[in-house]
Amino acid sequence: MPILHRIHLMLPGLALCVAVAVLACLGERLEIVVLGSKWIESLVLAIALGIAICSVRPLKPSLRPGIDFSAKILLEIAIVLLGASISLSAIRGAGLALIAGIAIVVLLSIVASYGIGRALGLSSKLAALIACGNSICGNSAIVAVAPVIEAGSEEIAAALAFTAVLGVAAVFILPALYFHAGMSMSQYGVFAGLTVYAVPQVLAATAPVGLLSVQTGALVKLVRVLMLGPVIFALGLAMKNQTEHLPADHRHALVPWFIGGFLIMTALRSIGLIPEALLAPMALASNALTVVAMAALGLSVNIRSVAHAGGRVMAAATVSLVALGGLSYALIVVLRIV
Repeated sequence: MPILHRIHLMLPGLALCVAVAVLACLGERLEIVVLGSKWIESLVLAIALGIAICSVRPLKPSLRPGIDFSAKILLEIAIVLLGASISLSAIRGAGLALIAGIAIVVLLSIVASYGIGRALGLSSKLAALIACGNSICGNSAIVAVAPVIEAGSEEIAAALAFTAVLGVAAVFILPALYFHAGMSMSQYGVFAGLTVYAVPQVLAATAPVGLLSVQTGALVKLVRVLMLGPVIFALGLAMKNQTEHLPADHRHALVPWFIGGFLIMTALRSIGLIPEALLAPMALASNALTVVAMAALGLSVNIRSVAHAGGRVMAAATVSLVALGGLSYALIVVLRIV
């Protein structure tokens, strides 16, 4: 099929995804103006709007090529650009013991969270999304892992929706925990950095405690985010091993192209080959493409499937977060952080 004809077929669906993404970003801005901060991120709003549109009226078949392109290709490009936001140099001052401890906590949390999800009746892919989102960096991890394990639209939407709720709840709960648990500022910083999903949420959860807590929490969180690269690489290898019995034209590549791109971008950022002036535009482009991709996922979701999984997903995410909290506190005790 000629490339111009393919582009022409994709334009209607792509335009709809962009329109939904713009509405989601405007909604996020409205939250900031009215509430003083963004309680629900634009990518979650994009999914919700997409689901609402798809639920009110069935979409025309002519929209499907553009929606599929947005949900897959644009998301993969966004993941590659996301790699430029991660620098290995950020962990130099953390210390080998803390870095190793964080890696162990992330690994144990993924295993425990996956087991919890499966025990509660979640599909293997949805359990994996919850596990990675809970253990690494919430929405970003879910978005990055989803195409590697070939998760469905309903599974991605469910994982994002319910981890978003817990992420907001943690911002309120953790400061109260600090004031009643007798932690020091540095201990609380480590605890928050290991348990809160997103970097802005870590800052929001640690700011009421003090500057030392903010600095420690941000550093621990950055080290935790770095686990995303090895995890998606390992999942790519696992998926490849699972499909070795299939015909050659149905097998996965050793590592999907966007994982390789993600790791290359991280390496280039770490050795200083990406100019500082490009980092902000690349982060903005990655976020924008992700929001468009999430709009496409929302437009592909069967609301009944998400609603059916709701209680089990929330239970799995909540119990997994409690387990992560226990592992995080154990690390503080083992390393004798004061």
